[in-house]
Amino acid sequence: MIKKSRVLIALLGGLASLLLVSGAHAGKPGDPVAGEMQAGLCGGCHGFDGNSPDASFPRLAGQYEMYIVKQIRDFQKGHRANNDTMAGMAAMVASLQDAKDIGAFFEKQPMAKKPIAPVDKKLAAKGKKLFYNGNPKSGVYGCVNCHGDRGMGKSPNIAVFPRIGGQHRDYLIKQLKDFKSNARANDPAGMMADIAKKLSDKEITAVSHYLSAQLP
Repeated sequence: MIKKSRVLIALLGGLASLLLVSGAHAGKPGDPVAGEMQAGLCGGCHGFDGNSPDASFPRLAGQYEMYIVKQIRDFQKGHRANNDTMAGMAAMVASLQDAKDIGAFFEKQPMAKKPIAPVDKKLAAKGKKLFYNGNPKSGVYGCVNCHGDRGMGKSPNIAVFPRIGGQHRDYLIKQLKDFKSNARANDPAGMMADIAKKLSDKEITAVSHYLSAQLP
């Protein structure tokens, strides 16, 4: 019961954060046409179509507009500080509307159909089980509950929980380890940090293999 209560509290905290984010970013939606020009700034690292060729930089193609906006704003405000390069680039986004336009452009881009790193099928099978069922013994909640089937997200209206299916394996591993070590701390109500701290390195690797293979 204690573990379930903690999960419920974390989820309620995440939803409260979602309402705050939605309220702060309400207004004119992003314009993908205007965003294409703005996104040229991002293309050198993330790929001009959002499909970065280097796992150091996440794929942004198909990612929720408002999740991208939140990350840009979090880097600008210092709430996210696990990438100095991105902090410098985010500082060059002049306005909230520019961030929305960039997010709208990348959300419209189709995700590439192949991972850039090979997928270990045995590890991916273990990762799939963890993704859907969690680990009751360690109190890990199934990722599907927030990130949706195959990690494809719940809805653009619940963009505080990003699409992670099809993301680069090594990028996912790094982010989970950053949450685990508190190097990254911009998650709603500390939900990801709480989960990551309960994951073993083997579990992190396994679920990252599974998610990296979830492409169109």
